[in-house]
Amino acid sequence: MESGRVESLGGGVYNVVGDHGTYTVVQDYTGKLNCSCPGFLQKAMCSHVTAVMLMTKVKRRRKPRQNKV
Repeated sequence: MESGRVESLGGGVYNVVGDHGTYTVVQDYTGKLNCSCPGFLQKAMCSHVTAVMLMTKVKRRRKPRQNKV
């Protein structure tokens, strides 16, 4: 995943720059991700969704843990 290719627009909406264009990935209230690219429409999965999943997983991992006392 190249740096700067996934941009969070807020509210679970992301712009993802792919090799063939820029697509919108949206996370619904259940957490499911959907993409506007043709590949997602055919297969219900694509590299754009994978990039958002990786980015959000990395962000969650970076939050500092609170020590329980």
